Amino acid sequence: MKFSELVRLLEQHGFKMTKEKGSIRYYAKHGIDRLIRVDYHGSKEVPTGTCQAILKAAGLSKKGEGKHD
Repeated sequence: MKFSELVRLLEQHGFKMTKEKGSIRYYAKHGIDRLIRVDYHGSKEVPTGTCQAILKAAGLSKKGEGKHD
């Protein structure tokens, strides 16, 4: 998965970018207490462990399916 695809996935699940400093972007969603940090590098591939950690923090599975509320 590329960084741009990961960001698109977060946005499709209701996350909005709240802060940006250089290449670091922070995403938030109503109902989730923490910010999701993404070191954005456009079309580069996200390392597997990094991708899994971001998706887990966001409450999403590897396939991009969100937890049901």
